[in-house]
Amino acid sequence: MALHLTLACGDYDRTRALADGTVAPEGVTLNYVTLRPGELFQRVARHREFPAAEMSLATYLNLRARGDDGLVAIPVYPSRLFRHGYIFINVAAGISGPADLRGKRVGAEQYQLTSALWQRGLLQDEYGVSPASMIWYLGGQDEPGHKERATISFPPGLAVHHLAPQATLSQMLAAGEIDAIFAPHVPRCVREGAPTVARLFPDFPAVEAGYYRRTGLFPIMHLVVIRRDVYEAHRWIAVSLFKAFCEAKRVALERLRFTGTLAAMVPWLVAALEEAEALFGEPYWPYGLEANRKELETAIRYAHEQGVAIRRLDVDELFAPETLAAECRAWQ
Repeated sequence: MALHLTLACGDYDRTRALADGTVAPEGVTLNYVTLRPGELFQRVARHREFPAAEMSLATYLNLRARGDDGLVAIPVYPSRLFRHGYIFINVAAGISGPADLRGKRVGAEQYQLTSALWQRGLLQDEYGVSPASMIWYLGGQDEPGHKERATISFPPGLAVHHLAPQATLSQMLAAGEIDAIFAPHVPRCVREGAPTVARLFPDFPAVEAGYYRRTGLFPIMHLVVIRRDVYEAHRWIAVSLFKAFCEAKRVALERLRFTGTLAAMVPWLVAALEEAEALFGEPYWPYGLEANRKELETAIRYAHEQGVAIRRLDVDELFAPETLAAECRAWQ
């Protein structure tokens, strides 16, 4: 008899075959619940509502470093994204490059967001701009009231201010009340065309491609976790889910590569995919541990250096042991 399992995850091309039943994990009848990451991660971190779920990498590192092992990850990464293009500045703040962020008022929705983790890390590594050199304003980006989804201890000496209950970072950036936002997604003020706001890196695709060529890092944002009680009762599902995610990704890429019709409403989608594949090579968007060890070790280092994780974790302790050597054979 198949195990009935609920998986909460975003709506992605690489997971759609799981959502619509085209791909089914071995031994599992899957109930795929679609949720946006912000809500999902809070519900997973605070209440462990789902047997399996997509999860913020930084929050997972935070929890594991604190000794909370209530979640067990598998090396599947539904979201990866370069983050240079999501740093926005007020054009009157006197910021012409990354070095000018020192001493500036910088907003973030949460300190432990994975996007902010990578943004702070790349600024430190690439430009010598440390998190402690900026003044932090934490709160909702487009909607007020956001708080850290899990307990976090800010590093000593870090200047942190929390927004007033009705304030948003987007409004404050447009008004010049803060100087920059480290954003998880494009702020509302930018979408509405605020003339006072611009990107720190205007030609961000070229900057990000150069970053990848130098570092070999394609930042991981999210992974997939199984609730500990579910995993301990059915340890085989770690590999079953891993294999199913790999197959769903293969189906998505096959569809993207079909040139007769477009898989998304992007006129130059095929050209963009070809350009990306030429940059990254094979495997493209890999799952598994070894193919992503550099990204994972870098995220772990950033989390510890920045105070998101109170101890420096080891990569191998993040994942279900059964998946440590797992590879996406169908993808290869």
